[in-house]
Amino acid sequence: MRRQQVPAAAAAAVTVVLWASAFVAIRHVGAELSAGALSLGRLVVGSVLLGIFVFSRPRRWPARSDWKFLLVCGLLWFGVYNLALNAAERHLDAGTTAMLVNVGPLLIALLAGILLGEGFPRQLVAGSVVAFGGVVLIGLSSSEGRAEVWGVVLCLVAAVAYAIGVVAQKPLLARLPALEVTWLSCVIGAVACLPFGPALVREVRPSTLWLVVFLGAFPTAIAFTTWAYALARTTAGRMGATTYLVPPITICLGWVLLGEGPAPLAYAGGALCLVGVAISRYRARAVAAMPAVRVDRPASKPLSKS
Repeated sequence: MRRQQVPAAAAAAVTVVLWASAFVAIRHVGAELSAGALSLGRLVVGSVLLGIFVFSRPRRWPARSDWKFLLVCGLLWFGVYNLALNAAERHLDAGTTAMLVNVGPLLIALLAGILLGEGFPRQLVAGSVVAFGGVVLIGLSSSEGRAEVWGVVLCLVAAVAYAIGVVAQKPLLARLPALEVTWLSCVIGAVACLPFGPALVREVRPSTLWLVVFLGAFPTAIAFTTWAYALARTTAGRMGATTYLVPPITICLGWVLLGEGPAPLAYAGGALCLVGVAISRYRARAVAAMPAVRVDRPASKPLSKS
């Protein structure tokens, strides 16, 4: 069992690091590309790269009943989420953005518990609360206290779209490969963003093109695929809890790449995020480690009468 969990844990780690890098890249390129243009460019690159891999191997196409979930995932998570996040980072500092968007994992746990029947394990609830507290500390450490109302609204829209998209994606992964689910969702999101095509052509420059390609190749094509791979092997609630690691990693990447040194409070927030994720994952490891118990026969032979 542990041997099977290692690839899923590695996939989740890749996802978290690449999604954290996306926040830094979006902040860097956001001043030159509008939210819609950046979303379209990123999704087109991701769709092309994922399509190359999808069509180079045998494919399993979705059934008619799967398309409603694909549309929800593609339109909300790949389309609305990217648009709202890109626009929000024009109004809010990174700490406030991370704090607000990371309402998403709490919403995932709530929706998955209700709609997917995952329930509300105490470890998951406790870990989510602790990790969210860490996100709040990170936000407070980097916020300048001037959160614009429109930016806050956009972050909450992104968080809701993200949560609904994850819950819609989970049933698909029981029937379809992670690569195909990611590709189809990415294509749907790209098609939804096509009205921003003229803006992309008008605004893109050689200095920003490489970042668009990076966002499409790594945080989109690779990270969303590794996310789907890991999500297929755990619950949506526990997988969502791992993304509480994104804000502290973003702080570290911003420190290294942008020269933004984190405040002492951010270190405490990052530590709380790590503790919260560990708590939320503890139940899965503990249960997996328990030996199986047979209940179809007595545990021991009855004593013979003397």
